[in-house]
This record gives sequence, C-alpha cells and structure tokens, in this order.
Amino acid sequence: MKYSKLFNRFQTPQTQPIPLSNQVRNSAGGFVWALDRWSVLDRFLILGSESGTYYAKPQQLTLDNVKNVLALIDEHGVKVVERICEISLSGRAPKNDAAIFALALCASLGNDLTRTAALNALPTVCRTGTHLFQFAEVCDGMRGWGRGLRRAIGGWYNTKSVEDLEYQAIKYKQREGWSHRDLLRLAHPVPASDSHKALFKWIVDGEQIEPLARVEAMIRLQKATTAQEATDLIRESRLPREAVPTEWLNEATVWEALLEQMPMTAMIRNLATMTRVGLLAPGSMATRRVVHELQDVNRIRKARVHPMSLLLAQRTYASGTGQKGSWVWTPVPEVIDALDAAFYTAFDNVEPTGKRFLLGVDVSGSMSCGMFGSQLSACEVASAMAMITVATEEVVTPMAFSSQFRRLPLSKRMRLDDVLKLTQDQNFGSTDCALPILHALKERVPIDVFVVYTDNETWFGKIHPAQALAKYRNAMGIEAKLIVVGIAATNFTIADPNDRGMLDVVGFDTSVPTVMTEFVKT
Repeated sequence: MKYSKLFNRFQTPQTQPIPLSNQVRNSAGGFVWALDRWSVLDRFLILGSESGTYYAKPQQLTLDNVKNVLALIDEHGVKVVERICEISLSGRAPKNDAAIFALALCASLGNDLTRTAALNALPTVCRTGTHLFQFAEVCDGMRGWGRGLRRAIGGWYNTKSVEDLEYQAIKYKQREGWSHRDLLRLAHPVPASDSHKALFKWIVDGEQIEPLARVEAMIRLQKATTAQEATDLIRESRLPREAVPTEWLNEATVWEALLEQMPMTAMIRNLATMTRVGLLAPGSMATRRVVHELQDVNRIRKARVHPMSLLLAQRTYASGTGQKGSWVWTPVPEVIDALDAAFYTAFDNVEPTGKRFLLGVDVSGSMSCGMFGSQLSACEVASAMAMITVATEEVVTPMAFSSQFRRLPLSKRMRLDDVLKLTQDQNFGSTDCALPILHALKERVPIDVFVVYTDNETWFGKIHPAQALAKYRNAMGIEAKLIVVGIAATNFTIADPNDRGMLDVVGFDTSVPTVMTEFVKT
C-alpha cells in the first residue's frame, strides 16, 4: 500500500474528496463542491425540478430545493422575493412555475415583512390568469385565506384594465382546479370602477349588468353558423383561440384571423396547427408574416420568449409530427429557418472573445433525462447551448464525453434540428468531467477556455476536473479557464469556488453567453 495514493492533493479519484478540500458527495457518489444557497435558488428558479435527474426523482429534487428556499426565506425573506421578481421578469427561465411556487412559499411561510413583500409582488410574478391560479393552488395547501391574501388577489383583478381583464377571463377560464369565479368569490374585492363591477358580476354570476363587448362577441361566436361569421367576430373583437369553438379550428380562414393579433408565444405554439390546416405554406402571406414576427428581436424579448420554447418548437415543427404521432404536417422550410434564427436572437447579444475554446458536452447516461417537463433531454439542450459558442467564436473544438471521448461535429452552418439529432438517444457510459481537459493535455491542444455542459454527476474519473485543469495549466503554460454550465437544479458543481479561473453558471439562462464572454475577457 502506498500512502501517497490514498492522500494526494494533485490526483485524486473522483469517488474520493480532494484532501483538505470541503467537497461533498453528489447524487452519483462522486465528490464535488456545494453551491452557495443563492446559486441553488437561481438554479431552481431557472431550471425547475419537475423532471428530476437520473439519480434524483422529481419529488426528492424538489424537496431539496424547497429546504433551501425555506432556509433563505427564514434569513433573507424580502431579498428572496426580490430575486424571484428579478428572474421572473427578466425571462431567464423557460417556465414561470418555479418562481410562482417560491413566491407562494414566501407569502405563506415567511415573516410579516416577507409575506407583505410577496403579496405586493403578486402582479409582477403572476402576470396571467394561469399564473394566478397556480399561486392560489400552492397557497391553498399551506395557509388560510386571511385578509392579506384576499386583498392581494382582489388587487390583482383591480389593477388590470377592464379590457385586459376581460381578455384574461376569456382566455384563461380555468386552470389548476381554480377559476376566476372561485377567486373573486374568495377575495370579494370592491370593484375599482363600474366597468370592473360589471365584469366581476358576469364572471361570478354569468349576468351582464352593462354591455361587455368582448364577452358578447364570444357568446355570438359560440352560435356562429359559418366560418366567415366566426372569422369576422374574431377580427372585430380580437378574440383568442380559447374562445373559438372546436368545429372552427380546422378552418384556415379562422386561423388567419387569429394570427393577426396572436401573441408571440401562442403563435410559436400553434405553428404546426396552422401548417396542418393549410394556412402556412411556402411563399404564402401568412408564412411571410410568421417569418417577419420571428425576426423581430424587440418583440421576441418583449414577449419574454425563452430560447427553450424556440428550441422545442423548432425540433417539433421540423419533425413534421406531433409528440403522440396523431398529427402530421409538411414543415415549411422558411419557418424552420426563422425558428432557428430566433433561437439565437432570444439570447443576449454575444460578442466573440477571440479565445480558443474546447466545448465538452456530457453525453453520459445521466444526461438522458428530460428538461423542463419536455421531451428534450439534458444532453440535447446542452448541445444547443454549445451552438451559441460555435456560432460566435472562431476557434472552437466541440466534443462529447462520458467515460469515453468522441468528436462532436458541430459547425456554424448546422440547423438546430440537425444538432439535436447528433446527441438524440446517444447517451452512454459513466461520467468523467475531467475528460475534455485530459484530452487537450494528452494531445497538447492549446486551449484558453474549457466549457463543460453537465449535470455535475461526475464520479468515474481517476482525477478531479479541478486537478486536471491545474495539470494542464502547468504543462501547457496557459492560464486556462473552466466554465461549468449546470444543466440540472442540483446543489453542487465541479467548479472550485476558490479558483478565480473557474465559473459555474446555470444552463439555458438567457444571460449565460454574455456572462461567459465577460468572464473570459477578464
């Protein structure tokens, strides 16, 4: 037995902690560093936990994150509310669900100041009827319907214009087992105006005490006997798809009318349907309109369209078939290309650094898990993230790794659907996050920045990534940096927090490419 193999600060198996470090065990049994509580909160708000990980079921991952949120609420409740608002408003998260859930925790389990701050932030975080129903569902399971909560719910309705509220009542009738009628009866708000009073009366009792233009149009739409009549009502009153009876949703003219005032997110969600009914076709006016909308940078950002939504839409639309295979359509090439370009547009502006990059995409078995409750695997999402750097920088070496190494043939000319095919169902082997660095060291490849896209469930290697980076720096005489792009809402990272040349960021955060650029330049 050699004691140096059991206690070596420069080369330690990943199944053991680096001597004299404060590493902790990850879910796979390897040793990594624990993130601070605020970083864990960011990961949860941005990535969510509904899909779990390969080693942690959704329930356990959510429980771990809830414990962290509660600990922060206990110590810095108002600051937690501010953080929730910041991430929710910035559009950094693909879904608003985690932010709504965390806000409800603050409103239910925080001290007086925290509860007040959370309830005041309700309109900021819960911007639609669906958001409000989600918030009510969480609160209902954790607290009573006291005066403060009722006042906040009532304020949500009274602070919206009647026109906006009428639209919300028609579009988001019922979600999460709640309806606007339920909440208005619980909150019992004093109407802000006579028009609010009339709308509340219709929502609660179904009675119109004064004319409500959009409500009347919706009622007439339910009785329409021709597609032209339905189309005219949709155009005149700007009715949403949810108000249209099912029998008219196979009519191209109806979808043409809906498209004229359709919100960006709804347009992206319905691209396949509009193609299936014949509205979107090569060279058509509707296709030109959709392409124009997807090229509008300001509109994409104003609508908080997340790159994940565009990535999922691009993959689904380009496939020509629905997830369950019941619907098929012939994808329009112009729409596919527009979705591809919009994906990059949805991120903050990224400038090239002129540095030499090696991108390591984790394709181990644990990266086969879905993300954000979608059919996209963590590995596929990581590949799409890597394309931001491939498209921006001149010197980039992409690779895929698990317990083995292989080239990842990404190029600037590739479309996203082609990128996703490279790693779709290609997860294999155990996880060794040191492999990208060890490969560059063995081949004497000069690299300024290593970027590893991973769930941080590394455990297989004979040396820790941080130790491998130290060896590379010494051998090559390059002060190389390491950026770890975390793809799961776990509470650990392979980046040494004591090394200024290492950075941990949250995967699929819209600000990540810019943060990476600034870190590389410093």
